[in-house]
Amino acid sequence: MTPAERRASSTLASIYGLRMLGLFFILPVFSVYAQHLPHGHDKFLVGLALGIYGLTQAIMQIPFGLASDRLGRKPVMVFGLALFAIGSFVAGASDNLYLIIIGRAIQGSGAISAAISAMIADSTREQHRTKAMAMVGMTIGFSFILSLVLGPPIYHAISVPGMFDLTGILALAAIAVVIWVVPPAPLTTHSEEIEGHWAHAVFTPALLKLDFSIFVVNFLQVSMFVVVPVALVQYAGIPLLHHWMVYLPVTLISFAVAIPGIIWAEKYGYMKPVFVGSVALLVLTMLGFAAGYKHPLALIAALFCFFLAFNVMEALLPSLVSRTAPPNRKGLALGIYNTGQSLGLFAGGAVGGLLAQYTSKEGVFLVAAALAAVWLIVAATLQPPPKRHKPAEADATPAQAQNA
Repeated sequence: MTPAERRASSTLASIYGLRMLGLFFILPVFSVYAQHLPHGHDKFLVGLALGIYGLTQAIMQIPFGLASDRLGRKPVMVFGLALFAIGSFVAGASDNLYLIIIGRAIQGSGAISAAISAMIADSTREQHRTKAMAMVGMTIGFSFILSLVLGPPIYHAISVPGMFDLTGILALAAIAVVIWVVPPAPLTTHSEEIEGHWAHAVFTPALLKLDFSIFVVNFLQVSMFVVVPVALVQYAGIPLLHHWMVYLPVTLISFAVAIPGIIWAEKYGYMKPVFVGSVALLVLTMLGFAAGYKHPLALIAALFCFFLAFNVMEALLPSLVSRTAPPNRKGLALGIYNTGQSLGLFAGGAVGGLLAQYTSKEGVFLVAAALAAVWLIVAATLQPPPKRHKPAEADATPAQAQNA
């Protein structure tokens, strides 16, 4: 990667990471904190509070993606981060679940994921795009690690309202990074003729399979965290303040294993086997959770397997979407992809909460395993996108190609 590509990828990944850190902060503590609120023992409401931002993101992802194609990536990112900050402060000022749900919904309305992913694609060459998206995936994973490690002690120090206020401050910091640090990138959407109706370009079988994939990944993530923090307290005997002692080594080791796999898959053309293998691992992981969540070692082993597959998916999926989508519809295609992501976040919280409330903890994991099994069938039919290098510009960055 050129210095310009590295700078664009790293700064945009940091924006993504700051925002996701704000969203992840409450995951390891909220189900415990909510027990002290009015209606806090209603697991459906707890799950809804965790996942509602996914619903509002799902509604706004496509409009934000389209806007980024026409108005530019940076203005859309600034506006979305401002909405996220407002929602954070609303949730921080709330003392009941219903107001927290409203604040989380406002947080989610700042749906900038597509704009960030599209700007990364604008700023990097295709042969380096998986590396760039892997930076985003690793930043998301690192944000997740920080939230799992720092969430319980920060909760102990400032409680959940203070955590919401902190996420609002992080969003304001991210706005400053967008304005003054992120380098500009050429917006290539209108430099090419758009052939056919836009729907024909983005609702293709290949892209729809990737959209379904990100839906399932995030469904599994949020539904799992309706149950796992409570299980660590009840069955592993680990106080909430010490959960980082489980999450930190599990996530760091999973990173160390996942990163070579991602590099190997891209370098030698084994993206499909790694992709399908990761999906199969998630099926087994959910079954492992269902069978062993009451046993500390089995619970920790399942957490490791989940994070291993999750880290691989966070790198591979957005790269596959950006390489499969038409160049002049990247923002829209990534908007639809992130709609699938957001719906997965919402459904994981809402369905996970309902299952935990009216069935059992095992029921949460078994439904997740069944959904992952359907995904495995879909993944087996996925074909990697063909390379689309232009001979005269194969080694040029998008900015260099535009200047040429």
